[in-house]
Amino acid sequence: MNAIVTTFVFSVYLTSTVGQNLSGGTSPASWLGRALAIAGLTVAVLAPLTGVLVQAPRRRRVALTTLTGLAVLATAAMSLIRAEPAYFAAGLVLLSFTAACGDLGSVPYNAMLRQLTTPQTSGRISGIGAAAGYFGSVALLILIYVTFIAGDGPQRGLLGVSTADGQNVRAAMLMAAAWFVVLALPLLITARLFTPAVETEPTSVGLLGGYRQLWTDLRSEWRRDRNLVYYLIVSAIFRDGIAGVFAFGAVLGVSVYGISQANVLIFGVIASTMAALGAVLAGPVDDRIGGKPVIVVSLTAMIAVGVTLLSGSGPIVFWICGLLLALCVGPVTTSARTVLLRMVSEGKEAVAFGLYTTTGRAASFLAPWLFFVFVDAFHADRAGLAGLCLVLAVGLLGMLMVKVPNDGRAQS
Repeated sequence: MNAIVTTFVFSVYLTSTVGQNLSGGTSPASWLGRALAIAGLTVAVLAPLTGVLVQAPRRRRVALTTLTGLAVLATAAMSLIRAEPAYFAAGLVLLSFTAACGDLGSVPYNAMLRQLTTPQTSGRISGIGAAAGYFGSVALLILIYVTFIAGDGPQRGLLGVSTADGQNVRAAMLMAAAWFVVLALPLLITARLFTPAVETEPTSVGLLGGYRQLWTDLRSEWRRDRNLVYYLIVSAIFRDGIAGVFAFGAVLGVSVYGISQANVLIFGVIASTMAALGAVLAGPVDDRIGGKPVIVVSLTAMIAVGVTLLSGSGPIVFWICGLLLALCVGPVTTSARTVLLRMVSEGKEAVAFGLYTTTGRAASFLAPWLFFVFVDAFHADRAGLAGLCLVLAVGLLGMLMVKVPNDGRAQS
């Protein structure tokens, strides 16, 4: 969903084709930013409540099934978005709604990590889970590229689907929706097997009751370990920097480093593979020495590569530096979750990951804002990289001061 809807296919189709002749002074990319900002605000409001409501493992399966179903329906509905400006607003709504469902779905999904692992295996399992997501992106990107995108002229891909009115991209969205629902079924069907045999049924709470419960849990965690709240803020910053690298990487590859739009899709395939490799390699290291060293080393490497890319030019530089950045993304993604898991008290995983998602969305303006500030200040798209590196640097400095408890294995 992330690779096809929000990064490489539908978002590009929406801004470059559907909104190409959009009236008014606001660019399609700017409207996309506004729509995703609204989605982020929605997630920031609802994620803590979601965390409270899915504290019971049984409810996690129900919530994940519901949000997955909504995301699948919205993705399938994107096949109705024609290459006309009149469909632009509807496309924005579908994209932002799907992104919000994905973010909210990460709350019960991440909370299941405690049900599936032991303290000795959480890093490895988290790494495998992250890698599986990247490999799934790779497989689907290749399939969509070969089937609907490859080639030139009015007919594209092995199926020879017409490009008129965006038919090839719209067909790709149906494939993405089918892919998502089929591959989600194993977890959604078997999740009940991971529910404890004896489980206290949670008290039913409404909307206001959920926030009252959230406030109670927040005060309890604040008294228990204020360092946890600090980590949530710090991780939100460096996770937003990473999101910015993905969000603007394809744009910079085309506008600054001379990569064609078709090659950007190929780059996405290889970059996702590198991110998956990084996640797999980082899992055992996380279990052995802890998540904090993994995050610190990875962020340091990303900043160094970003500075190198800032001063370089040409497609070769973009490919080398871009793939190195992708390799570092996987370790940060998997270790950020395990660090939180080791800091949160037993039974509070859902609440913690709700806050994890909320703080991440609350900080989601940082990377886009600094990107455009630097671009406008220096009148060059390349300068936006400096803004992204600044966000990563702030996150790195904050992470150096986070204290991760020693669980008997990790020396963080």
